[in-house]
Amino acid sequence: MSRGRFAPSPTGNLHLGSARTALAAWLVARAGGGSFVLRMEDLDRPRVVPGAAERICEDLRWLGLDWDEGPDVGGIHAPYRQSERSALYGQALDRLSSLGLTYPCFCSRADVARAASAPHGPADDGPAYPGSCRDLPAEEVRKRLAERRPAALRFRVPEGEIAFVDGARGAVRNHPAKHGDFIVRRADGLYAYHLAVVADDVEMAIEQVVRGEDLLESTARQILLYRALSAAPPAFAHVPLVLGPDGQRLAKRHGSIAIRDVRQRGVAPEAVCGALAASLGLCGEGDRLRPADLVGGFGLDRVSHQPPRLDPSKWLSSP
Repeated sequence: MSRGRFAPSPTGNLHLGSARTALAAWLVARAGGGSFVLRMEDLDRPRVVPGAAERICEDLRWLGLDWDEGPDVGGIHAPYRQSERSALYGQALDRLSSLGLTYPCFCSRADVARAASAPHGPADDGPAYPGSCRDLPAEEVRKRLAERRPAALRFRVPEGEIAFVDGARGAVRNHPAKHGDFIVRRADGLYAYHLAVVADDVEMAIEQVVRGEDLLESTARQILLYRALSAAPPAFAHVPLVLGPDGQRLAKRHGSIAIRDVRQRGVAPEAVCGALAASLGLCGEGDRLRPADLVGGFGLDRVSHQPPRLDPSKWLSSP
């Protein structure tokens, strides 16, 4: 038995690609006889859309997915909204700082961008940090802190390889130091995604993380944080991103296709679930079923390793 989770950002309606990831994560938890947690990653408040979290819950339930703990049902690890969990992130950051693993960075984004030949970091999240403030003398740090607030707090990434076995991709090896030290808290006090997600998964005792392969490059950084916090990383599985019929990533090229749109067109949830399951390689194209129909005999080894193409036009007009 293992605890799994789905952690969407309520910045809009639930899209088909995210729903597919939710289905995969739910199946891993349910097939293993474990519990499933829903958590809203709403730290970046300016991007949060009012009512989006509630609509995401409604659309997941419409598909036939359920959860044992979440923002609407509570649970022993409440609250389940990141915006209400800042105290936990502060504690995690204090621990990292007490170990000498963080430092203030005074470089603006423009400063980092101007760094010569700076490669981009995971998921193309901007140029890799060149380490300009990493080894500033203590006196210089005190002087700068007296003059202005640092642009960020960064985590000291050690040299060396991070290797892990991904449930969908197999053996993965990464050298996170090549991307530079990453931000764990911004100047405005907002905790960074990597720190928040690791602190949450540790506190919520998450044992299995299923998510899109666009986050695969970020996993090594998060493993470093787990180790620094003396916590065991969960088992990871990064499923291929679904593509539209033109071969472009569904979430970007076809961003308007959301579960809510499909519902409003009168498409049956069994048709949508069947299409998502077929894109995972779990059933035949055109099959109609509910998530519960897929639990028996499910395993990550059944999930296709190839980026599938999903053509909503084949079933958007079918009730």
